[in-house]
Amino acid sequence: MILLFGAGGQLGQELTALAGARGVPLTGLSRHEADLADPAAVTQAIRSSAPRLVVNAGAYTKVDRAESESEEAFRTNATGPAVLARACAVAGIPLVHVSTDYVFDGSKTGPYRESDPIAPIGVYGRSKAAGEAAVRDHWDRHLILRTAWVYGVYGANFLKTMLRLAGERDELRVVADQRGCPTSTADLARAILQVARRIDEGQAAFGTYHVAGQGVTTWHGFASRIIEAQQPFTGRRPAVTAITTRDYPTPAQRPANSELDSSLFAQAFGFTALPWEQATDETVQALLGNRS
Repeated sequence: MILLFGAGGQLGQELTALAGARGVPLTGLSRHEADLADPAAVTQAIRSSAPRLVVNAGAYTKVDRAESESEEAFRTNATGPAVLARACAVAGIPLVHVSTDYVFDGSKTGPYRESDPIAPIGVYGRSKAAGEAAVRDHWDRHLILRTAWVYGVYGANFLKTMLRLAGERDELRVVADQRGCPTSTADLARAILQVARRIDEGQAAFGTYHVAGQGVTTWHGFASRIIEAQQPFTGRRPAVTAITTRDYPTPAQRPANSELDSSLFAQAFGFTALPWEQATDETVQALLGNRS
């Protein structure tokens, strides 16, 4: 049985749905049901569930607000994983912890590999980097899965925002000088269940891995694909205008390059995410395909 923390988030909901469809036993706890930073709550959840694997999909993900809410960001993203890793170590249960491309500063010209040095440039990235370090410090039977530009049918995300704005505006202005690998929660959920299967088989190679959609694009390119995919369902096709990061200032600085090399995970676990274009189209179809 899998014990999932962060079950109320977009990835948590996706993983819960996929596990149910595949008949994989899973108990999901939202942040309201189990506070990651509360050792007693975490210990009790693990004791009562007796899982074979713990998955942490819970996180503080408000990148801009983290700049003014650093204490909350670090409590969820650093203290929480430390508590969870210690509890898993005591119980002898493997831990999967989901992390982010924001641990890198974005200055590299090519895709980031697991061996590249981290250098987060904002509070959110620093809090996630601290969470990674805590997991490594407290429990060796862990898998840290870094991902990027996450979207899906659940929760709030860039793809769903673009769909909403496509119905409201005739022009969308989207940043074109940041690049990365859009990653669907469906692919992430499939990757985590593949990890669970390998752990059951005693074939899991613990450590840090990158898991992201195949291919690389910009936010502008991602938005353009979303608009193209939604047109058959809505009949609308607003213009997607490329702008620079300077044209769209935000409280938190974003990495200019968030491209992740996921080949190590593919070699170790036999799983590769879909090309980002295909996964985007499938997500739009899932969201809009049942409209009358």
